Amino acid sequence: MTVAQTSARDFFRSAYDNRYTWDHSFPGYTADVTYKTGDKTFTGKAKVTPELKGEVSGIEDEAAEKAIANQLWEVAIHRIRRDFEQTHGANTFSYGETDENGEVEIIMGGKAEGDRYKVKDNVVSMVHRHIHGVVVTIHTFSTHDTGEGYLSHRYDSVYHDPKTGEQRGGHSVFEDDYEKVGDYFILSRRFVKTETEKGEETQEFVFSNIELSS
Repeated sequence: MTVAQTSARDFFRSAYDNRYTWDHSFPGYTADVTYKTGDKTFTGKAKVTPELKGEVSGIEDEAAEKAIANQLWEVAIHRIRRDFEQTHGANTFSYGETDENGEVEIIMGGKAEGDRYKVKDNVVSMVHRHIHGVVVTIHTFSTHDTGEGYLSHRYDSVYHDPKTGEQRGGHSVFEDDYEKVGDYFILSRRFVKTETEKGEETQEFVFSNIELSS
């Protein structure tokens, strides 16, 4: 079925449902974590509970502990399985432009007025959302095909002020790798490079000895 024959809602819903998420039987997991930032390295323990809450232990540096906890939260929030209607039932969808790369723009209305997405090859390749008083724009450049949906591999993110359009913070590029543990794909490495006014900053999070909780 071509885009022209498909409603914008159904076209977007197909890509939404194609994202990899954990099922409701997800038991949580534990892992060793190594965090590198600049010339500093920290090691500790990481845990994600069945309720998808992240916990970090064994790291006394408050900033390092927070950085790891933020990554666990980011991972867990994107693995939550939410029904399409639960997330987007109050939104309307219409087609925008199709660019030279074949990415099809989806323009949101209703509750998500002002948000935009792009979809290509049944993948949400761009997100432009208003969230917590800022606008976040994320482009996905490559993905992992798990056989049960896709996971982003290389992508970037940047934040802007919704009123002035002024950039807030740096421009970050991410690279994620995953390991299949039991029935679940779990983040094993995330490398982040951020361009700021002060220069380039890098962070690497490595999760090893990943074990599902019993």
